[in-house]
Amino acid sequence: MSNDVSTLSTFRDLALIEPLLKALDDVGYETPSPIQAQVIPFMLQGKDVLGQAQTGTGKTAAFALPILSRIDLRQKDPQVLVLAPTRELAIQVAEAFQRYAAHLKGFHVLPIYGGQDYSTQLRQLKRGAHVVVGTPGRVMDHMRKGTLNLDTLKVLVLDEADEMLRMGFIDDVEWVLEKTPDDIQIALFSATMPTVIRKIAQEYLTNPEQVTIKVTTASAENIRQRFWMVSGVHKLDALTRILEAETFDGMIIFVRTKTATIELAEKLEARGYSAAAINGDMSQALRERTIAHLKNGKLDILIATDVAARGLDVDRITHVVNYDIPYDTESYIHRIGRTGRAGRSGDAILFIAPRERKLLGNIEKATKQKVEEMGLPSTEVINNKRISRFKQNITDTLAVQELSFFSQLIEQYQQEHNVSALEIAAALAKLVQGDTPLLMQNLPKKSYESREDRPQREDRPRREDRPRREDRSERDHKPKRSFGSGVNVEMEVFRIEVGHAHGVKPGNIVGAIANETGIDGDHIARIRIEEDYSTVELPAGMPKELIEELKKIRVAGQQLNISKMDGSVRRPKVDDGVRRSKPDDATKKVDKTKKRMGSTSRRAKPKPTE
Repeated sequence: MSNDVSTLSTFRDLALIEPLLKALDDVGYETPSPIQAQVIPFMLQGKDVLGQAQTGTGKTAAFALPILSRIDLRQKDPQVLVLAPTRELAIQVAEAFQRYAAHLKGFHVLPIYGGQDYSTQLRQLKRGAHVVVGTPGRVMDHMRKGTLNLDTLKVLVLDEADEMLRMGFIDDVEWVLEKTPDDIQIALFSATMPTVIRKIAQEYLTNPEQVTIKVTTASAENIRQRFWMVSGVHKLDALTRILEAETFDGMIIFVRTKTATIELAEKLEARGYSAAAINGDMSQALRERTIAHLKNGKLDILIATDVAARGLDVDRITHVVNYDIPYDTESYIHRIGRTGRAGRSGDAILFIAPRERKLLGNIEKATKQKVEEMGLPSTEVINNKRISRFKQNITDTLAVQELSFFSQLIEQYQQEHNVSALEIAAALAKLVQGDTPLLMQNLPKKSYESREDRPQREDRPRREDRPRREDRSERDHKPKRSFGSGVNVEMEVFRIEVGHAHGVKPGNIVGAIANETGIDGDHIARIRIEEDYSTVELPAGMPKELIEELKKIRVAGQQLNISKMDGSVRRPKVDDGVRRSKPDDATKKVDKTKKRMGSTSRRAKPKPTE
């Protein structure tokens, strides 16, 4: 099925129960999105669904509304399980269920995820929950402990299955699937449909209805995309100029490392902005509180890594700034998708170094839009903004404040000192402004924050000093990987101090690196596990601070102590799709998959429709 618009015009045309329609009226939702219009009828009929749609298309409501329409509030044991790749997405989905069930008395939804106290989750599970939303690892823990029983499960939802694959959780997902009742309804949603995801759908879904919302530029059409070529000004100085010139409500700034989130947040706070970091090192309570502050306006700017921001949906986000360019176009599209949601307009600004121009071309191809170049706001523009804000503050104070006491005080001072009211006002303005000048000085002379910020030719050796062509083989040995976005990323081979002897699996390595550093799982390639160490391919040219973070990460109880391998490493001749295991393991994985494909589904008997 495609995304041809149905004839349905409102949610009332769907067979949803009245309490849900009332809740939708409360939040102002009237018209279903294409995926909602197609998925809701199928799920109300009890059919399995295989849905392909981008982030921001409304898929959460597509499965939550029909589930709530069929929920049995008298049964306290879990009837629905939703698996999500990240804690943030699990919380967001749980909040959506709670919002739509506002008029369903006695309804309980429970998010369970790592980083939250077990005792709290145990207490809530004992109390009972109609819907459980969780990350695969924590769900497995509770199932093994016997604290989460799925015998009464009626519906299983796999949300953002491709993200779970990228983060190395797909084996965990299959483990959960094997433990669920044979006759449950399954809905699988994914932005892309890699081969592994399709095989899971073939094995575990029964005659699923396929709903495909074609990838379009709709999410980008209402997003103004601009880039600033990094040169001549420190990135931080450039960022603060842009913040002063742009009119924004809420903003997310993306960086590559957890360290960078904290550093940039501190620097922006020092410059007077309401900013905070969000990363994998923060406690879950602090992460939740930070996101809540962004939602309610106590916080204006969030500095985040890709992993930490996945699943984040905040209506007031008007701007996304890519302070560090992502390695691939898919990550870029996910990032800018945090703004311009639900038909609203948004702005996306990209900082790009001269050597990253090729990535810009790939982004334009992926979004089918021209990314316009922007110049830094001039000193004149910034000063005009500051003067305008100063005047507006005066206007606002005159309009809403009781000033009679101060008027008398100024009049008294004027008579006592024979000073004009204008001079007194100027003195008070200076007093308010303090030692910080109101007006900005002209742009500083060129200075370079890092090698990345310098013009391309500045550091090149003289032609006569460069190696001859026949001597460059050592330089050119680095492999390049082509990912789903079509971007060729140069890779380097690293050694990590964990291996078979420690009980490590490829998924452990991928999940730890992705969650702790913000590197997309798609860029963690060719993992080979040896007895007491492993090798992994990561993007070339990673910042030193990111390498230092990687050294500290612990996997299977061992510190990675990552180090760059000298020279080239012999690689197995397997397709790039088989990446995260040594050759023997990879062969076993393929043989296992083939066996599944040839076998009859464990749920072969079709279910009667309701």
